[in-house]
Amino acid sequence: IKISDRIESLRDAESKLLEFAKTRFVPSPHDHHPHSTCSSHHHSFELFDTPIAPPSVVKDKKKNCQVFDDDEDVEHYSLHGVKVVNQQLLASSDDDDVSSSSPAPLVLLHGYANGSLYFYRNLHGLSKFFGQIYALDMLGWGLSSRPRFNLHLQHTHNSNDDDDDAANNNNNSNNDNDKVKSAEQFFVESLESWRRHHNLPKMTLAGHSMGGYLSVAYAEQYPQHVEKLILLSPVGVPQKVEEEDTQRVSSMPFYVRALIHTVRAMFNRGITPGYFLRSLPHSKSRDMVNGYITNRLPAITCEEEQQYLGEYLYQNSMLPGSGEDCLCEILTAGAFARVPLINRIPEIKSGGSDENNGEEGLEVHFVYGENDWMDYRGGLDVQRLCHEKMQDRRTTTTTTRSAENNQSPPPKVFVHGVRNAGHLLMLENYQEFNAAMAIAAGREEDLPPGMSRSVEFVCDEVAAANAEGTTFRSSRKKVVMSEKDAANFFRGGRFNRRESQQQKDDD
Repeated sequence: IKISDRIESLRDAESKLLEFAKTRFVPSPHDHHPHSTCSSHHHSFELFDTPIAPPSVVKDKKKNCQVFDDDEDVEHYSLHGVKVVNQQLLASSDDDDVSSSSPAPLVLLHGYANGSLYFYRNLHGLSKFFGQIYALDMLGWGLSSRPRFNLHLQHTHNSNDDDDDAANNNNNSNNDNDKVKSAEQFFVESLESWRRHHNLPKMTLAGHSMGGYLSVAYAEQYPQHVEKLILLSPVGVPQKVEEEDTQRVSSMPFYVRALIHTVRAMFNRGITPGYFLRSLPHSKSRDMVNGYITNRLPAITCEEEQQYLGEYLYQNSMLPGSGEDCLCEILTAGAFARVPLINRIPEIKSGGSDENNGEEGLEVHFVYGENDWMDYRGGLDVQRLCHEKMQDRRTTTTTTRSAENNQSPPPKVFVHGVRNAGHLLMLENYQEFNAAMAIAAGREEDLPPGMSRSVEFVCDEVAAANAEGTTFRSSRKKVVMSEKDAANFFRGGRFNRRESQQQKDDD
């Protein structure tokens, strides 16, 4: 099958999903707040292709894209996506009396091997709270340019160590970090080039899974352009604990262990899911994708919707690989990050103003599904670390702090749970997902009274501080749930097995 035919099929599937976004997933009148600015005739939906500069890490920049190889302009790549504008909300934001009614434009980054239209169930509903929404096909995925993932190494260390033995011992670790940095730059630089083209001073940046990981990498480098950071079931947060991983795998049935070992062996050889699909007969690869849609997304019951979502995912995966090759560079087998986010998020600087005397860090919101396989405790652990860092900052004397004026307050971290949803929470429970996004954006008061809200959780240390009334304040007006409540709420397999084993050991 020709690449041009696959592109056409992908465009057709994208067009159908966009039509669903416009017509099937429009909030009903009773879902509107009395003062809501959401009405279909005030909305515009636009597919776009933005020229961007090739990332500096890409080798052979002059070579044409693997999919759009008849483009004459080889000096630029292109980022594809969909833009949604709520004209009425933007107009109300121009009124000085309600200048804060619309947050910074929402920029949505999809997860691994997905695309911008994975948010088709959310676009219309989210436009009640965001005047502008951009959902992007990240570089190397969807209908964006797909350059070969052949990258220059970005050196992340300056070795002045005279001890050759010490230098040799650190060589492998440094090389891994260089690969991680190069892979991140592929996406970070392309996003920044896109932002400059659209002249967006600030973004509400939200990323799902791998998109969440890459959103953190962007915020590390460009905090001044991130108003809020929303991490939707992000990959790569916790540290990998070898003993726990071994115990988890060994507790599984033999056939599951065999499957895991096979998948990890393929991973370590650089075989991506897309590469595996493309190696199969077409009928087999299509059956696998359709089975994935049926088994992973039982919330989607409409056969037509299943058909076009499956086609969208299938054609996305069957096009030549590009962005998918970041997988082995960024993650280890088992979906743990080579450079975990748990130690990186607390160091993200605030890009805001000094109106709060430098005491307000960047807001970071974690959102997990109730049945998510991503470990929600990563979000709570990040919250804990940021809380501890803020406590240390508050005990620092004014003199010392002024001498360390380059120190930025740590992020303010919030953790939300979406009921009846797993890792693909934006599709599985799109209404409560949209509510979580509104809450993260500070727009909870605009949610209609009967709309289901997501649940907010805090770690034990923050709960104690809240009880004392001396520090960390929740973004919610209502009471939040404890860390123990979180353990009962989330039912994902990875950490429940650990809890079950701990209970057995205690008994």
